[in-house]
Amino acid sequence: MRKNVVFQGIAAIVLFGLGFGTGLVAQTGSDSPQRVEQKRADLSGAPGMEVIASIAEYKSGQGNAVHSHHGVEAAYVIQGARVVGMDQQERTIATGSTILNLRDVKHSGFKVVGDTSLKLFTVHIVDKGKPLYDYAN
Repeated sequence: MRKNVVFQGIAAIVLFGLGFGTGLVAQTGSDSPQRVEQKRADLSGAPGMEVIASIAEYKSGQGNAVHSHHGVEAAYVIQGARVVGMDQQERTIATGSTILNLRDVKHSGFKVVGDTSLKLFTVHIVDKGKPLYDYAN
């Protein structure tokens, strides 16, 4: 009887660990490694929606693949930088500028060039329970 209780306890711990690890892998598989979440909350008055505030820093050579969101993304450029886009054109994203990406609209696809990192403060208002990033194929 005692062995059965010990075995059940160990099995529960192992199953919890596997579930937790799977959740971490699933989240990072659809997220940007440069994004550091600051706060998350349910959007009052809009069941099934949430607000996520984050800071992202893209260093030289880093970027973000083309993607979309299940909601709206607004960003404020904390520190601007030179980037090269999907069209291979180099451009500056200016400090102090704002970015607004609408629901399900593909955007991004850039790489930072030069020595200055691109730093963004982002707010996503998105469907709860869906991946934050849907990367284009």
